[in-house]
Amino acid sequence: MFGVSPRLIACGAIAGFAAAGWLHADSKKAAEDQHIELLRGLSAEWAKAKSILPRSKKPLEFNSSGAWDKQKWEDMTRELGVAAKPGELVQVTRVSIEKDAIELELNHGTKRQGHWYDRVQVGTGGPMTPVGDPTAAVAANGTNIVIRFPDGIGNVTSADIKKLLAPVLDFDKRSATDQYAETLPPEIKKAVQEKKAIVGMDRDQVLLALGRPVRKSRETTDGEEQEDWIYGEPPGRMTFVTFVANKVIRVKETYAGLGGSIAEAPKAQ
Repeated sequence: MFGVSPRLIACGAIAGFAAAGWLHADSKKAAEDQHIELLRGLSAEWAKAKSILPRSKKPLEFNSSGAWDKQKWEDMTRELGVAAKPGELVQVTRVSIEKDAIELELNHGTKRQGHWYDRVQVGTGGPMTPVGDPTAAVAANGTNIVIRFPDGIGNVTSADIKKLLAPVLDFDKRSATDQYAETLPPEIKKAVQEKKAIVGMDRDQVLLALGRPVRKSRETTDGEEQEDWIYGEPPGRMTFVTFVANKVIRVKETYAGLGGSIAEAPKAQ
């Protein structure tokens, strides 16, 4: 019989441990990527209610099979009132992701909370970080929906979630976003169509016009807190949108070079 070298056995064991480590790392990276895609694809999205959405003390249950307890939803409507009627627009103001459930907060949920950007949270496996000021308060007139996945969320995407909720929510941007845009004042509606920010816009309107900023910064000047939303990366055109409270007070466009030099951006012809 031929013996096996202890060294070969040790090398094989090390290789096995390394392979297991790589598989674990790949799996963790895939889960983080999935969470980021779900957050980006669902946070701040608009949808049109296709049925009555009741307010509820607990999240409205919705199964990944597409089934929900219609009678229970009707009972909640009679008890706590309506969060949205068919045809009304709602916005996803928070996304929470668990191993076997995804919860969407609509119109700030049923608690007294701030604007949608105060509730959106970002995280990739670690502690969730809120974007905005969680201390701001507005009237509560929303609700929450939780989608349950008995076998785990698997590889579900934001598009899958929107399709799954189609019986109660229409995420078709051609309907939801267009309807919201129709409610805007003429000058803001024009700016949104031209994809630019103007003084007087609020955060929702800037997001509609420009999308999410590359980064944000805050500073306090003479006791007044200002927040800059920054679009673009050097080298190239960059836009700084400055907010006080929830209103744009200044929009500045510059051109940033690779070396950090900044100049006024040339005006579009």
